[in-house]
Amino acid sequence: MSSLAALREGYERFDPRAYLQNNYLPPRADFSSEEFVVPWKLRCLAETFASGEIRGRTLIDVGSGPTIYQLLSACDHFEEIVATDYLAVNREELGRWARGEPGTFDWSPFIRHVCKIEGRGEPWQEKERRLRGRLRRILPIDVHRPDPLGAPLRPPADAVLSAFCLEAVSPDRAAFARALAHVGSLLRPGGHALLLGALGESFYLAGAARLPMVPLAEDDVRAALADAGFALRDFRSYAMPPALRTGVDDVDGVFFAHAQKPLEA
Repeated sequence: MSSLAALREGYERFDPRAYLQNNYLPPRADFSSEEFVVPWKLRCLAETFASGEIRGRTLIDVGSGPTIYQLLSACDHFEEIVATDYLAVNREELGRWARGEPGTFDWSPFIRHVCKIEGRGEPWQEKERRLRGRLRRILPIDVHRPDPLGAPLRPPADAVLSAFCLEAVSPDRAAFARALAHVGSLLRPGGHALLLGALGESFYLAGAARLPMVPLAEDDVRAALADAGFALRDFRSYAMPPALRTGVDDVDGVFFAHAQKPLEA
C-alpha cells in the first residue's frame, strides 16, 4: 500500500504526452464502434448533459490531467468551466491547448464524435471555440485537503466533474472517500457531481512513472458517494475487453456516476 507522500513523489515523474498516447490514441480511442471505451465515456456524458438539468454558472473539473474530452458536452451548459490539476505540467498542457498553441494534442476526433452523438449538426470547430472560450481558469488543486482549491470558491459551483482522478491519487479506499467528500464541499446545495473512473485498477504507466492506484469495486464508489451525502442518480459500468488491455495498466473496467448534493433544509 502506497502512502500519500509516496504517491506525490511518483507523480513528479508523470509524463502528460505518454499518458495521452497510452489512453487517447487507438486502440482505446477508436471511434469506429460504440463498443470501445472512449466512445462509451463520451456517450455517458453527452446523454447526461442532454437532459438539460445540469447547468448553471460554474462547473469545476477536478483533476483534469492533460485532457479536455470530458468537458465537450459540459461546455454547452455553463458560463464558465474551471479546470484544475495538482501537477503544473498538466496545467501547462491544458493552457497551451486553451490558447490554441501549435503542437498540442489533437482532440479533433473526440470533438467530431461528440458533435455526432449530440446530433445537432454543429460544426466541430464551433464546439472547440466554445470550450476554449469558457475554459477561463486553470487552477492548482489538492483533493486531500479539506479545502481543495486552498480557498472557497464564491459562489460555490453548480456542478463538479472528475474523470480518473480520485482513485489515482488515493492510497486506499478511506482516502478516496475523504477526497470525494472534499470535492463535494465545492458544490452548492442541490449541485451535481459527475464521476468517471477506473474499476479494479492497481497501477498505470505515464512515461517513466508507474503509478499505483486504489482498486475500486462498484460498491466502493456507491458507498463513498453515500458517505459524502450524495444521492445517486445514475450509475453505469463498462467491462474493458481483452483487445483494449494493452499493458499500460491493469484496469478491469470503467464506471460513470451521476450524483446530487441534497438541498439544505
